[in-house]
Amino acid sequence: MKFTDGNWLVREGYDIHFPKLIHEVEALDGSVTLYAPCKYLNHRGDTLDGPLLTIKISTPIEEVIRVETWHFKGGKANYPLFEVADNIKTIRVQEEDTHVTFTSGSLRLQIDKQNFALRFVNDNGTLTDADSKALAWIDGPEEKTYMRGQLRLGVGEHLYGLGERFTPFVKNGQSVDIWNKDGGTSSEQSYKNIPFYLSSKGYGIFVNHPEEVSFELGSETVSRAQFSVEGEYLDYYFVNGPSPKEVVSRYTALTGKPALPPAWSFGLWLSTSFTTDYNEETVHHFVDGMAERGIPLSVFHFDCFWMKEFEWSNFIWDRRNFPDPEGMLKRLKDKGLKICVWINPYIAQKSILFDEGMAKGYLLKKPNGDVWQWDLWQAGMGIVDFTNPDACDWFKEKLKALLDMGVDSFKTDFGERIPTDVVYHDGSNPEKMHNYYAFLYNKVVFDLLKEVKGEKEAVVFARAATAAGQQFPVHWGGDCDSTYDAMAESLRGGLSLTSSGFGYWSHDIGGFENTATPDVFKRWTAFGLLSSHSRFHGSSSYRVPWNFDEEAVDVARHFTKLKNRLMPYLYGQAVENSETGVPVMRSMLLEFPEDPLCETLDRQYMLGDSILVAPIFNEAGLGSFYLPKGRWTHLLTGEVVEGGTWIKESYDYFSLPLFVRPNTILPVGTSEENPVYDYTNEVTLKIYELSDGEHAERTLVNAEGEQVASVIAERKGNNINVKTAGLEKAYHIEIIGLKKVSVERGTKEVVIER
Repeated sequence: MKFTDGNWLVREGYDIHFPKLIHEVEALDGSVTLYAPCKYLNHRGDTLDGPLLTIKISTPIEEVIRVETWHFKGGKANYPLFEVADNIKTIRVQEEDTHVTFTSGSLRLQIDKQNFALRFVNDNGTLTDADSKALAWIDGPEEKTYMRGQLRLGVGEHLYGLGERFTPFVKNGQSVDIWNKDGGTSSEQSYKNIPFYLSSKGYGIFVNHPEEVSFELGSETVSRAQFSVEGEYLDYYFVNGPSPKEVVSRYTALTGKPALPPAWSFGLWLSTSFTTDYNEETVHHFVDGMAERGIPLSVFHFDCFWMKEFEWSNFIWDRRNFPDPEGMLKRLKDKGLKICVWINPYIAQKSILFDEGMAKGYLLKKPNGDVWQWDLWQAGMGIVDFTNPDACDWFKEKLKALLDMGVDSFKTDFGERIPTDVVYHDGSNPEKMHNYYAFLYNKVVFDLLKEVKGEKEAVVFARAATAAGQQFPVHWGGDCDSTYDAMAESLRGGLSLTSSGFGYWSHDIGGFENTATPDVFKRWTAFGLLSSHSRFHGSSSYRVPWNFDEEAVDVARHFTKLKNRLMPYLYGQAVENSETGVPVMRSMLLEFPEDPLCETLDRQYMLGDSILVAPIFNEAGLGSFYLPKGRWTHLLTGEVVEGGTWIKESYDYFSLPLFVRPNTILPVGTSEENPVYDYTNEVTLKIYELSDGEHAERTLVNAEGEQVASVIAERKGNNINVKTAGLEKAYHIEIIGLKKVSVERGTKEVVIER
């Protein structure tokens, strides 16, 4: 939200109050409270009126400083609140005549006491600072008040994140309102709004408010990043790096690490699509068609019309098309498939659950006690109230019947269009619940999956999210068109989301709306199968590859098998994500923060720490990409390319810019047909371009996510010494470009390539 009129004036109707000085410093229970009047105190009479801001400084974890600011503290408590780790470590404070310094680890906050200003510093120097406008209470029209934070944007500094945003990847110059909406991928709206941004300078800002937060990132004052909320209180966390990966890791330490998805979820998913006609015969035709064409399939997804029209959600199979759902699911599972079904938290008036939910008070109500209803999406639909524990149990009971029948996962669609003219069971503030609803919805479903299937088997396919939603993977990008433009905007959304603490991200291969050309479909297939999770899904047409052309079948087979072979590497990256919060799909900035050319790249990404992917976005088949410095090796061709430059090359449909980082040990498995297998049996350890005097490391995991072995390769001259620990089964070592190799503990085979 903007409050000023140019550089000099304040917008009509607004009165902005800034702290002028620190009058008093008070330490209590490990935190420090500052009292900052919004005018200079020339004599005692100046203390008699005017705003006094109360500023509390604390540290919940090392390298993070929390700044809370109140104008009036007397408002009643509003819920919900984000579940943020708050261990209340004692913050170190040093007070001098002119300033006070707060320290958490290597992060320091210095505040000028005499002319209010603040500065955040780490061992690399100043990260950002601000003058007296760093904090403000604003008296606005219609008896509304606001709190605002403001920090300097340095020259050349770039900001990222704020959830899954399809606008430009670098957020400088954008106005962003954190408010979940169902707007597709071609607008400024977002399904997943996260009040967290990441700076290229190695810090992050998390604004701890579930309600709407307005960000002006160099868009009101061009040299300032600004965030504001309505009310009398502002709470934000300053997260130190110094690297971007460390920032994301510490942010997820605050808000929750992603759970580890089961290994089978990384395989190929196939959907019925949305409005297509289908029954059990159609489903088996598609499943058998994939098998006949040699395309490995891991999950089959039933979209909306597995339930009867006008009755979503009733969680009851439409027996006109699926007369024997129990038998059908068994027959599909006998073919080695996992099963996912579409759900949402909206209950249509025609659903058998509507009257039951209304009678028991499980649906959101208007202030007058009526059930809140509208016709947008389902006729007369109500919305489940997840602040009611009994409603949560009721919802879980309906879903458990499906799990008992053989369903393995749920696509948790919707959860964005949540009204604010409602009353919640627990008295939650509707404005705060609008975004937070997605967290409760996905938590209820994810917790059920953990209870029934076990912690290692829980996975959803979710669309809406807010802060901390990364705990319930995976998420997909929502409704995109079937064009190269939509493909590129989808990637921007995914990179923004994973820069906001989310470890996994997927998208509808080939696009959702309309039908892609065979050209777009084949290029999108390569992109989709080189994402963390991969699903063929559409709206009004089937997404089986042979509906496009026979080459699309070959392309789907080629990249699905490649992804399955890469599972020893990919699942190791997933285990790392569950431990550190560093995303599996990540922007180039996260992996190469010292390379300024990586700061703006939004058409390529790193799949884990070692594989660079640059999807192709044009009919000419031209790959345009940047390789950071070093000798990069194309994963498919073995071509070695010297980095530090932009490259343009043409690729057929069976390839794309897909390069392995130098100084990498890449574990490659043997199974092309299934993503779940023994990742250490007959694994090939490919060692790429190890520099003289350098070493590379890799931890190996099994399909349960357990770390079972480790590999270290060290180079001296033309010799590489490979040390393994815990790798008891047969394995192979492939050295790229050297004549000699020595192996400690032995190996079944050594392949040396010149």
